[in-house]
Amino acid sequence: MSVSSRPPKTSMLIAQRIVHDVLRERRKPGDMLPPEREMLDTYAAGRATLRESLRLLEFQGVIAIKPGSGGGPVLLEPDASHLASTLVLLMQLKHAPLRTIIEVRSAIEPMISALAVGQIGPEGMRALAATISDMQHCVEDERVFLEANKRFHDIMSRSSGNPLFGYIIESVLDIMDGVSVGIDYPLRRRSAILRAHERIYDALLASDRTAAEELMRAHIMEYQLYLERHFPESLDRVIQWSGR
Repeated sequence: MSVSSRPPKTSMLIAQRIVHDVLRERRKPGDMLPPEREMLDTYAAGRATLRESLRLLEFQGVIAIKPGSGGGPVLLEPDASHLASTLVLLMQLKHAPLRTIIEVRSAIEPMISALAVGQIGPEGMRALAATISDMQHCVEDERVFLEANKRFHDIMSRSSGNPLFGYIIESVLDIMDGVSVGIDYPLRRRSAILRAHERIYDALLASDRTAAEELMRAHIMEYQLYLERHFPESLDRVIQWSGR
């Protein structure tokens, strides 16, 4: 029997049932799962199997195990960090360099920007404006500036109306943390990023789908050109899996 045709392990099946029950019961991030004794009865599982199921969910970032009296598994807000870690591992095994990540951004983010027009809503626009304000006031602080830059793109990706786009772009941005590949952003470059964000914001404000798409495409292309001029070796460097 091949690996792909093996039946799933009991622990995986129980993990899937736990997720199904979480959704059916409309539990929210921060809610505790039932105590271990109750889950042992509910899922007719042994303690070792149940704990393996919970470890699977913990590894995927679905739950955290709260220690101490009154502790146990607690639901988490899903994020893209686990997807990013998996993608980096797969990229390393395929010897794929940073350049491949930029190609994904070039293909997806302009489309996301177009989809965000009419979808983002007043709350999203306020959140975008806040990131631009932070970038304007902290343009000389590279760390704070880049954090606001990432929030801008995170908000854009979540505003497309397609949650999968959000997870993909969030994970890609996580991978592209410049610190890990030796990229820095001098004041001149940070100022160019800020201007690009301001123009994209104005296009969203004007509900101009074509402009939003083209401005984001130009923004990503400018970033790629910057790397090709100043950090060409980084584009061809395989990003190493950190397991985070």
